[in-house]
Amino acid sequence: MTAPKIPEDCNTMIEVRAGVDQVDRELVALLVRRFGYMDAAARIKPDRDAVRDEGRKAQVLDNVAREAEAAGLEPARLRAVWNELVEQSIAYEAVRWDRLRAED
Repeated sequence: MTAPKIPEDCNTMIEVRAGVDQVDRELVALLVRRFGYMDAAARIKPDRDAVRDEGRKAQVLDNVAREAEAAGLEPARLRAVWNELVEQSIAYEAVRWDRLRAED
C-alpha cells in the first residue's frame, strides 16, 4: 500500500479521502496515547474532585488556540474541538478513577 499524497498533490477525491483516512488513523493512535495519560492521571490523583481541574482545562484550551493560530488555523474552531476532547477526557478519567478505587 502506498502512502497517501500530501494535500497539495491531490487531484481526485479518492486521493483526498485516502489522505483523510490516514490522518484519522494517526489521530486515533494519538488519542490512544492521550487517553493513556488520563489513565495515569486517574491512578495518580488522590481525590476524585481533582479529576476536573478547570484551571488546567483553560490552560489546555489556551495552548491549543495559540498553536492553531501559529499554524494558520482558526483558534476558535480548534478550541471548540479541544473543549469536547477535554470533556471526554475528564469523563473517561472519572470512570477510570472510580474503577481503580473499586479494585482496592
